[in-house]
Amino acid sequence: MTTQTTDTTDAPAGKTGAPRGLIGIPAATGRALALGGSVLTIVSTFLAWTWTSAFPGDLTVYGYPGGLQVLVLVGGVIATLFCLSSYGVRGLAWLTPAGPDAAIRFATLAVFATSWYTVLAITVDLGGVVNLEPGGYIVAVASLAAFLGALALPFERPEPDPVDPDDTGWELFRHESGQKWQTLKAAFAAGTPRRLGTLPSYAEILVIVAVLAVGLTVFTYGIGTEYDEQFIGFLITAGFGFAALNKAGLVAQASQITARHQNITICGAFVAAAMFPFTQTDDQYATIGVYILIFATVALGLNIVVGLAGLLDLGYVAFLGVGAYAAALVSGSPSSPFDVKFPFWAAVLVGAAASLVFGVLIGAPTLRLRGDYLAIVTLGFGEIFRITVNNLDGTSGPDLTNGSNGISSIPNLNILGFDFGLEHSIAGFTIGRFANYFFLMLLITAVVVLVFRRSGDSRIGRAWVAIREDETAALAMGINGFRVKLIAFALGASLAGLAGTVQAHVTYTVTPEQYLFAGVIPPNSAFLLAAVVLGGMGTISGPLIGASLLFLIPNKLQFLGDYQLFAFGLALILLMRFRPEGLIPNRRRQLEFHEDAEAPTVLTKAGA
Repeated sequence: MTTQTTDTTDAPAGKTGAPRGLIGIPAATGRALALGGSVLTIVSTFLAWTWTSAFPGDLTVYGYPGGLQVLVLVGGVIATLFCLSSYGVRGLAWLTPAGPDAAIRFATLAVFATSWYTVLAITVDLGGVVNLEPGGYIVAVASLAAFLGALALPFERPEPDPVDPDDTGWELFRHESGQKWQTLKAAFAAGTPRRLGTLPSYAEILVIVAVLAVGLTVFTYGIGTEYDEQFIGFLITAGFGFAALNKAGLVAQASQITARHQNITICGAFVAAAMFPFTQTDDQYATIGVYILIFATVALGLNIVVGLAGLLDLGYVAFLGVGAYAAALVSGSPSSPFDVKFPFWAAVLVGAAASLVFGVLIGAPTLRLRGDYLAIVTLGFGEIFRITVNNLDGTSGPDLTNGSNGISSIPNLNILGFDFGLEHSIAGFTIGRFANYFFLMLLITAVVVLVFRRSGDSRIGRAWVAIREDETAALAMGINGFRVKLIAFALGASLAGLAGTVQAHVTYTVTPEQYLFAGVIPPNSAFLLAAVVLGGMGTISGPLIGASLLFLIPNKLQFLGDYQLFAFGLALILLMRFRPEGLIPNRRRQLEFHEDAEAPTVLTKAGA
């Protein structure tokens, strides 16, 4: 049975049949409670939450928020601003172009979840509620009051389906549960944001700069979290906070502005990324940054194969391995059987060309297959590559890759006298080894983005999209399907090999165990495919963000031990259930999953 819903835009309550909230509190009281609770939550962050510094973050200081208090403070400020906007305060109406109530619910949920997580963590870690100071009790009560007040805000409820008198008890239970679920979804739904008018160019560019600055700040804070409780609190605040901004309509309006200035946005994003090493005091987090860029670059190459051409490749990490091994063999490593040392530009060409050749050799006999059959063949190729390089040890086969020991002692790059293994001083900042490779990998990522963007907007890119949407129809229209798919396969493989040449020098050692189908530590084929699907297939920013999340989150959740993959899988299941199109989908794919969404006014050649 289907459920028809009415418009979910915020509407005033107060008359018979008017919208009402989830709980039985008058709308005016609920709105005041949400505002008062949010303000009191802000105040509580300047109080001590516990008496001892044994809990990470030192929450014992009065007048200066620290640790998880900072996250609660940020959430409380956002919730307060949305509440004031709902009261029509002059100058704040622009904060909620899609209506304030849904945004208030998510913002207060972020504050409530982070606050209660912190209070419970203090209670469990220190051995009881006796370890809480007055600030801890105040934030617990204030955040709960704010969230309850937000749940009392009115919304349009879905029209109930008629009940069949012949239904069994189980069918009635399913009907009631479905109706309650639809009501809950309607409570957190927002209206369509009003379209943003054209602003002066300088103003729109300033908005883009502000968005990129916020993104850099959030990423830097997340990657720099020092303990497990802080990172979990960061995930809670960032997740629900982003949902609040999205429901308020700010994300949609920011997307409109960035769509008008795509070149400026892309250039600004790379400039913001280049600023990341200068925000760090040492080389520790630059290590994570360079690995994220390697992972993201390979994911973007896979996005050509999966996102644009619609070819399911489960062995893509093998192309990364081919490029890494090819570069390692000609790098001057003492473990290499070839006594040669190519300059970097030559090693890059060797790695990319080797991956390109393997892509053609594997794709030529297999790309006539479709769907699951192609996926099985590519999965087999990935395993064959790993087993083969493991056996080329001089015993089971020729002595080429040193077997399971791999090719070790790969020297650092030296480009035009710039030694990537040494520290360098730039404008008074000390840039370490991994920061050097971060800048190099950022340049390669920019090249891959340029290739992806130009190929996606080209004639061959439109052919890829046609093959992805309906291969039979594309063939009937005269598109050479085999040739088009082979080009996508070869291009994606060469881009992965390009990233592999840098990975070989960053890791010092290349071994077969780095290129598995699935594992706890990315990159591997399963994580690469998940990054593309999670971020949004067929887009540029989607795989980059998906890869960043899938590398950063497992790296920070190592304390989960054996439950790490379980938590990861559970998160993916929930995401695919509630947002199957990915975090940043193209508009066409979004409409495939949400047929009731507003039709786009303009579609690019790739459907973005």
